[in-house]
Amino acid sequence: MAKAPYFPPPPPIPPKTRMFQRMPPAVFTTILGVFGLGLAWRRAADTLFAPSAIGELILGAVTLLYLFSIAAYVMKFIQRNGVVTEDLRVLPGRAGLAAMVLSGYLLAATIEPFSLVLAGAVLLLAFVVHVMLAMRVIYLLFTGPIEARIVTPVWHLLFAGFVLIPLTAVPLGWNGFASATFWGGFFAAAVVWGASAAQFLRTRIPAPLRPLLAIHLAPASVLGTGAYLLGETQMAMVFSVMSIVILGILIGRIRWLIKAGFSPLWGAFTFPLAAFSTLMQMAAVVTGSDVLRIVAGLSLVAATLIILPIAYKIVQMWTKGELAVKTNAAIA
Repeated sequence: MAKAPYFPPPPPIPPKTRMFQRMPPAVFTTILGVFGLGLAWRRAADTLFAPSAIGELILGAVTLLYLFSIAAYVMKFIQRNGVVTEDLRVLPGRAGLAAMVLSGYLLAATIEPFSLVLAGAVLLLAFVVHVMLAMRVIYLLFTGPIEARIVTPVWHLLFAGFVLIPLTAVPLGWNGFASATFWGGFFAAAVVWGASAAQFLRTRIPAPLRPLLAIHLAPASVLGTGAYLLGETQMAMVFSVMSIVILGILIGRIRWLIKAGFSPLWGAFTFPLAAFSTLMQMAAVVTGSDVLRIVAGLSLVAATLIILPIAYKIVQMWTKGELAVKTNAAIA
């Protein structure tokens, strides 16, 4: 009698994890970059005579993605509020939650031309959440293991990210608020830059973490833009030169930075590039320099060609469930 053919049993089906149960906050890092890109293109409509539709299209799309992502993370939080603390304990989660708040500042800047009241409300809400997040991280740093207190570029997002506030506060006429947050963010950025430089000389940075070094460009660029808005032209020029130097160093070490290959941490490249282009556009307008105008245009095109593919890849990883696993996102 012939034996029946043998069919191996199917592999066990893992328990289903709904999309919102492990929503990875790391996606907000690239959302922040796309917001910055959209605002850079919006400004380019005036400074570089670019089509205004490009900036508005990018800003409209990223606003919808941001609101959906916020809703997804809120649903995750409602299921188990401890996920916030767990996400803050890992580097990608900490960077993502910081970027989530900073994206709120850029959302306020996005809607400012359409509604001053709504822009002000969003700005204040983002500021309150930012303060709460920074205080929570400080608590975790003091109560957690010593190894977790190592200074990383992500600290710029958490503690120096207030420098984004003048982008909306100045057009709203809140100059006092803008000035206070500008100088507070400047002090925080200076501390992080100094601590990072000292740490860089003492320790070797693992290849997978090197893309985070690009974040050092962001506060220099945003501080320059904020200084221009506040009328501090000489200080703005200093930050412009500083940003050019930092970007030059990053470009010179690009092979070293990306040695580990693509990862969700490449989202760290996005916002700094967009912020640099915005700064160069403002510098070109204030100085009337054709050279800076060319730099602004080239940097905007380069930022677009870099940011959008990274954003597409990271969002694709999220939809496939890979981003949560790779960034060790908390499960509700």
